[in-house]
Amino acid sequence: MPYRPTERTEARRVAARGVIVDAATELVAHGGYREAQVAAVARRAGVATGTVYRHFPSKADLLVEVFRRAARREVDAVASATAGREDARDALAEAVRTFARRALRSRRLAWALLAEPVDPAVEAERLAFRRAYAAVFAATIRDGIARGQLPAQDAGLTATALVGAVGEALVDWVAPASPTTPARDAGALLQGLVTFCLRATTDQEHDADVHHHAA
Repeated sequence: MPYRPTERTEARRVAARGVIVDAATELVAHGGYREAQVAAVARRAGVATGTVYRHFPSKADLLVEVFRRAARREVDAVASATAGREDARDALAEAVRTFARRALRSRRLAWALLAEPVDPAVEAERLAFRRAYAAVFAATIRDGIARGQLPAQDAGLTATALVGAVGEALVDWVAPASPTTPARDAGALLQGLVTFCLRATTDQEHDADVHHHAA
């Protein structure tokens, strides 16, 4: 008779897997993918190396899960920033601010999500990450068009372009070898990104709340 895990053993398995992923994510956020060696992950998680391999057959499998979970948190944060906002322009502006603020708060992890060279399996997750971000923007744009707040446009195309542009603009700020210093004005970056977003999606360029939210 084949073994079937009980509810308790399955809960333990999920919890142990979560501890390993959390440990790997902390290492990636500190020093990138190269720091998330299996032995280092095991030490940080307080488990044997063999335990890591029992949950993840390879380092690539582990990093795919790390990327997937970290990316989902970022996309969910942007989606939450747009939820309940009646003005699509305001929702888009807040989505951009949230995207950028979170990247600036955790620059090494943002670099790992946006641009750090990775295993092809992780790169495939990066593409899914961009598409998920674009889906949030596209839904907001479609809603704005339906409400008459935004001009008619290809919502999917505009959203994809916005995500690509904002992500690329942030790369210089989050890259480990970037010349960016604290002296550069993060508030001006947020304002510029919001202005770009509004120019790209509407016939307006000014957002009265930019300075307030960027502070």
